[in-house]
Amino acid sequence: QVQLVESGGGLVQAGGSLRLSCAASGRTFSSYAMGWFRQAPGKEREFVAAIRWSGSGKYYADFVKGRFTISRDNAKNTVYLQMNSLKPEDTAVYYCAAGRTIVAIIKEYDYWGQGTQVTVSS
Repeated sequence: QVQLVESGGGLVQAGGSLRLSCAASGRTFSSYAMGWFRQAPGKEREFVAAIRWSGSGKYYADFVKGRFTISRDNAKNTVYLQMNSLKPEDTAVYYCAAGRTIVAIIKEYDYWGQGTQVTVSS
């Protein structure tokens, strides 16, 4: 079992930055691939980024490449999402998830956090 708690969301102006954190409980955190997803009002949840258990492989959605960076610290059981050059269309609830493989497919992730709201004003 892995429990995930996101933090770091908030209100920011366009062009600003936020860093999201996802703290995991459970001794097996380091064996999981971790992903970030987001869901805007009235839209389906979509993939943002993922990172291998070792941190050596990363995978991004095209719309965040060059702006967002995913990282993890297995010693702290935490995964991060650094978000720069934020746009109003990045406004969404951001979720972290734990899964067995680094993929963009929602159903491949076994555990989910409750989400943190990110709002980008224009």
